[in-house]
Amino acid sequence: MRQLQPSEVQARLDSDAPPLLVDVREQVEWEHCRLPGAVLRPLSEIANWESELASQPRELVIYCHHGVRSARVCARLIALGHANPINLAGGIDRWSLTVDSKVPRY
Repeated sequence: MRQLQPSEVQARLDSDAPPLLVDVREQVEWEHCRLPGAVLRPLSEIANWESELASQPRELVIYCHHGVRSARVCARLIALGHANPINLAGGIDRWSLTVDSKVPRY
């Protein structure tokens, strides 16, 4: 599974073909903070959305709080045949520390 640091993800988001950001945290975490442009797909509801993302041709960057849940989702999507899931190393917490300090930490 590929992992990118937050600064590398930011560079991809600023490109002409940005990846789809997928937040796999829970609703209460999403309400506290999120990355702009992300879609919420809670890990607890993976059975409801995994096939949708597995068939997504666009590059995916999956994130959670620290990168553990998102790594599990990336592994699952790879098993389902998606070629491009990327885990955001360190999750939204590292994003806040290295890219955008306005994103609240918890």
